[in-house]
Amino acid sequence: MPNTDPRVVKPVLVNPTGVAHALGELKQKAGTTAEMWRLLTERFVVDLDAVATLLPSEEPETVWLPARA
Repeated sequence: MPNTDPRVVKPVLVNPTGVAHALGELKQKAGTTAEMWRLLTERFVVDLDAVATLLPSEEPETVWLPARA
């Protein structure tokens, strides 16, 4: 996490409407969900639950073991 200056005040997003608006603005700048999280936390103080409800989770792809013969 980058060093943050406590004297710099970030906008606070605590409701889903504000988070959705911020996500819409940052969508063009972020290529991945991880990058979206980074941009949000660098620029805003966010309610993580509100962000998690709006951003799709990235589940790892299931890797199946080969069947035994």
